[in-house]
Amino acid sequence: MIRILLADDHAIMRDGLRYILGTQPDMTVVAEAYNGRAALAVVAAEAPDLVIMDIGMPEMNGIEATRLIRQLHPGTRVVMLSVYSTTEHVCQALAAGAGGYVLKEAAGQELVAAVRAVHGNRRFLSRKIDPVLVDRYCDTRSLAKSPLTRLSERERLVMQLVVEGHTSAAIATRLGLSPKTVETYRSRLMQKLDIHDIPGLVKFAIQHGLTTI
Repeated sequence: MIRILLADDHAIMRDGLRYILGTQPDMTVVAEAYNGRAALAVVAAEAPDLVIMDIGMPEMNGIEATRLIRQLHPGTRVVMLSVYSTTEHVCQALAAGAGGYVLKEAAGQELVAAVRAVHGNRRFLSRKIDPVLVDRYCDTRSLAKSPLTRLSERERLVMQLVVEGHTSAAIATRLGLSPKTVETYRSRLMQKLDIHDIPGLVKFAIQHGLTTI
């Protein structure tokens, strides 16, 4: 039996996925999470075999959550679920450790196959995603050269909260930091990325799959 965690910030989407997976005799949904941070906590507590992860969630996006889950709980595999079919988003997800990438428009047709493939340690991409193009793009892009590698885990998290519109005080409360420390993180990450205003930061975050705002 494949034990599955559903991580999506829309309850109606989770309900639909639970219904689809519930028709399969070898799959069971053991828990749900509404964002990446909650998904991390559930994985630690429930040790599911696989997470179906929405790419765009508040507080902590699916890519960052996948990266941490694969680092901290390598036995748990991840299938990324997204409305975005761009090679940038796919490459980011695979680089974070996702074994599969399924488009939401095809979730009903392909999700079950993706779960079985990734659980069996095989990669799965939606039919509309060209694997050759993805591999070529990822190789050319070279993850070592990605500007995201300049940022620490905390800086990436602060960046997501900033572009979502949270104030430094709100971010500080959420992360258990002082507002001054949050300001330092924000200043440092913008300097590393050579970005000089919030609109530029929002554009960067969207382009790199860190937020869907």
